[in-house]
Amino acid sequence: MHNTILFCLFFFLPAAQPITSKLDEGWWAYKDVVQGSFVPVPSFWGLVNSAWNLCAIGKRQSPIDIETSHMIFDPYLTPLRLNTGGHKMGGTMYNTGKHVSLRPDKAHLVNISGGPLGYSYRLEEVRIHFGSEDSQGSEHLLNGQGFPGEVQLIHYNQDLYANYSEAAKSPHGIAVVSIFIKLSENSNAFLNRMLNRDTITRINYKHDAFLLMGLNIADLYPDTTRYITYEGSITIPPCYETSTWILINKPVYVTQMQMHSLRLLSQNEPYKIFLSMSDNTRPTQPLLQRCIRTNINFSKQGRDCPNNRALRPQYRGNMKGTRRGSSGVVSA
Repeated sequence: MHNTILFCLFFFLPAAQPITSKLDEGWWAYKDVVQGSFVPVPSFWGLVNSAWNLCAIGKRQSPIDIETSHMIFDPYLTPLRLNTGGHKMGGTMYNTGKHVSLRPDKAHLVNISGGPLGYSYRLEEVRIHFGSEDSQGSEHLLNGQGFPGEVQLIHYNQDLYANYSEAAKSPHGIAVVSIFIKLSENSNAFLNRMLNRDTITRINYKHDAFLLMGLNIADLYPDTTRYITYEGSITIPPCYETSTWILINKPVYVTQMQMHSLRLLSQNEPYKIFLSMSDNTRPTQPLLQRCIRTNINFSKQGRDCPNNRALRPQYRGNMKGTRRGSSGVVSA
């Protein structure tokens, strides 16, 4: 109630207008913070700053709930192409207070092309979303079900734009490869480098950073050429609708201990109260008139209609209380 009153004063009293000059790109949150000051959660993102109005009124917002009954098979969707130049990469891992973020160095560039993309896109950031419980943590949902986490590889269009900032607000600017995270006894080789105890404990608090070398980004990609794609937005303010999303049709795995380590990361500096970074997800947004395309050819299973509700991708969300749901892959 107190936050609501502050919000109303902010908008309707002329004397409150100078506060807008204090707004900055980081002045937003995923969930309520107990620090006595108002910080906008997702339902307020599009209201507190006119530059963020797409968060409230946009028609192509992300993330979404991927309903397999709405997917359309597109035979012209070719496999995604990953180009590392044959080199491993280095990068700096950050606790941003909102995400675990890995930003590659500029010495060895990583590019993607092909698939639904008409241009070449350069890797800008690897971002991890995760939940406080195993049944939530992914931004995208699959038939209404969440996963413990989601890895997002964020790229910008290097053919048309000079940098990420320019591309983010421009047509065909961003391509995000999204991979759901599930739990297993063994960890994905790339994520294991980021989430092993010696590494993850280096970024316990906001602004902590740690340099990693010798990373092979190809290790992060599951062994499949199948994916789901749609046109959407960046999932943080200012919610620009410039993103092509590519959701890989197989998950990657982390261990229960690594997921626990993620949940022990603080969104605050060490001298402030501990607030877990978990549940750093934006709620799903309406699909509206958009198409969800896929190169998963369900007709090979003897079904004629690509919109048949019985169709299943190669994974499912975590089912609470079922062992199969928390660590197994369901074959299509």
